[in-house]
Amino acid sequence: MTAQNDRYIRTLATRARAASHAIAALDADRRAALLQAMAQAVDAGRADILAANADDLQRARAAGTTGAMLDRLALDDARLDGIVQAIAEVAALPDPVGQVTQRQTHPNGMTVEKVRIPLGLIAMIYEARPNVTADAAALCLRAGNAVLLRGGSEARGSNIAIARCLHAALAQFGLPAEAVALVEDTAREHVLALLQLTDLVDLAIPRGGERLIRFVAENARVPVIKHYKGVCHLYVDAAADPVLATRLAVDGKLSRPGVCNALETLLVHADIAQDWLPGALQALAARGTEIRGCARTQALFPDAKAATEEDYDAEYLAPILTVRVVDALDDAIAHIQRHTSDHTEVICTRDEATATRFIGAIRSSAVMVNASSRFNDGGQLGLGAEIGISTTRLHAYGPMGLESLTIERWVVRGQGHVRHAESALAA
Repeated sequence: MTAQNDRYIRTLATRARAASHAIAALDADRRAALLQAMAQAVDAGRADILAANADDLQRARAAGTTGAMLDRLALDDARLDGIVQAIAEVAALPDPVGQVTQRQTHPNGMTVEKVRIPLGLIAMIYEARPNVTADAAALCLRAGNAVLLRGGSEARGSNIAIARCLHAALAQFGLPAEAVALVEDTAREHVLALLQLTDLVDLAIPRGGERLIRFVAENARVPVIKHYKGVCHLYVDAAADPVLATRLAVDGKLSRPGVCNALETLLVHADIAQDWLPGALQALAARGTEIRGCARTQALFPDAKAATEEDYDAEYLAPILTVRVVDALDDAIAHIQRHTSDHTEVICTRDEATATRFIGAIRSSAVMVNASSRFNDGGQLGLGAEIGISTTRLHAYGPMGLESLTIERWVVRGQGHVRHAESALAA
């Protein structure tokens, strides 16, 4: 790391840290109005954003980028509509700052409260997804924070175009552009420099592939919230509704295979496997899914390739599904506990007692009962746009919305209360 790299990032982070105080000083209505202006600015700037994204896509294809990474990079009018809508939805959410989450009055009359306050300066380190530029800015600012954005080189033009729209809205409100600070130089050394700024950065959130997230976690001195990958499971119980189970499998695997809440593994109770599994796998295969299964799966569906133990730990981000037939609920739970990434697990069953046992045994950030894994998403769970999904068991677990971008502190209200009597102090 050179002194010049360190200077560049430190200067940007110092300005962003100062801007965080200006954002925290705004009242809730003013922050909401700022986000509405940002949504309008992104909508007005869509031609420039789409042109920049087209250039990014051309460079990515020329560099050999394919599959999930290319899908995450791509923007069109519908996805831009989604970005605009997400910012507006965050603006309309209840403001968490100043919320009293706990209050008690002690026998001596002193009142003790826990109150939500902004974190301060949040660093986002991400790749491919240009929507993160807008989503992260909206969520961080709505919760009273500033944000320092370091997107990937593959989306550099798209990120700059979106950031310019956000900066135009900040200027309308007389606020510093560094409240949404974008690291335009995407050299890897700048990430290392950023991760050392313990005096300026309050939290780092990486979003992207497992390699990026591990790099951030292993090199950071600042706090990091992360999830490495999404190995999501669907367990089809003996008491499952067969039609519903097929819908959950198809939607979970194929509605968007390149995202972290897509299914990677299907577990099927032996009592239902013979009647249900061949048809369900045929439905998936007909839609382009490669099936990899255990020996019992192959016996029921000969087109399945043999699954290795490594397959059950894989996040494919592609239309590939591993399948295992199990003899009991406990076997399904044991498999998930051994291979889980703590992201999302699903059970399909009409037996409420079985569902309750499954929920109690699984520690993942979201558990779905008769609902698709694709619902583990901040927007679907009512958070507005999410800034990421945490499988780190700290102050936030699962999709992170506004509340996850605040912390609770103690506020004590007294009337001259002292801990020791004056006679004790004199002694």
